[in-house]
Amino acid sequence: MMQYNREKHHRHSIRLPGYDYSKPGAYFVTICTQNRECLFGEIVVGEMVLNDAGWMVNIVWDEMQNNYPGVETDEFIIMPNHIHGIIVLVGAGPRACPDNGQPQITGQPQITGQPQITGQPQGVAPTLSLPDVVHRFKTMTTKRYTDGVKQNGWPPYPGKLWQRNYWEHIIRDEHELNRIRQYIRNNPMNWKNDDHFDK
Repeated sequence: MMQYNREKHHRHSIRLPGYDYSKPGAYFVTICTQNRECLFGEIVVGEMVLNDAGWMVNIVWDEMQNNYPGVETDEFIIMPNHIHGIIVLVGAGPRACPDNGQPQITGQPQITGQPQITGQPQGVAPTLSLPDVVHRFKTMTTKRYTDGVKQNGWPPYPGKLWQRNYWEHIIRDEHELNRIRQYIRNNPMNWKNDDHFDK
């Protein structure tokens, strides 16, 4: 079991002061387990092999866009002790984002950037903010993991399943979106070089 190094792993919130995290756009998030406990599977020859708890987390991620209007999910990976994913906040209808001066991405949601309002927004504002979505993801996975501990003998977690905070990045354009998608896909191959892997 990996040991948690408080000094090495201490991070401050990088959320932008005053930024409205309910604005439509795409957000790259990283959520870590408490104390970096490896609870969701293991890396085998550069591939993530999920255990039952990992599959549960995958199901909750996939269900979010069905359960919460205005929320869509994009690229996602579960690692042994953290997840990386792209959460997209849109309007009430699919991809009903206001025109904010950024290029449209064929088949993908519009990406956030510095707004240049050129008309009336299409659709309505998202019903959940990014912190709301992350909170609901953590709550649902914690409930189901706790059930797994009680009913299926999953390893217990130390007090809380997830760390209190999380990391996010506002995705500003298509180039950045594609770069982050590639980073997420390649994460298992780079596991031993990852900041979340305790060497």
